[in-house]
Amino acid sequence: MTHPAAALAQPIAAPSPAAADRPLRPALRNGWRRRCPCCGAGPLMRSYLQVRDTCSVCQTELHHHRADDGPAYLTVLIVAHIMGPILLWAFMALRPDPLTLAAVFSVGTVALSLFLLPRLKGMIVGLQWAKRMHGFAQTA
Repeated sequence: MTHPAAALAQPIAAPSPAAADRPLRPALRNGWRRRCPCCGAGPLMRSYLQVRDTCSVCQTELHHHRADDGPAYLTVLIVAHIMGPILLWAFMALRPDPLTLAAVFSVGTVALSLFLLPRLKGMIVGLQWAKRMHGFAQTA
């Protein structure tokens, strides 16, 4: 049995440069713009929510992403926190007809959700690329 102090005295291996994190902010910004997190020039999506397998400009493999339900959860969280207080204010201050209120806020909620969903998915893919998660570690 080794002494606990001996385990602390051993040097800790520094991470190799290949395993270091990539720049996070540009990757998130490129993801928001629905661009490749690596080069920022190639399109990230081939349809509304379908991520390309590889970037058409820099050939970075993008099929490793695992966005799953994250973008939908974040979209619901953000839209609810934006539309909820506005709905309460509109109901209390303006007192519109309930059908008008429901129609306006239904359209607004759907529009905001459709706007945010692909951008948040791009940001999650960018985060995974920058942090070398889910197979992105093997790529350059």
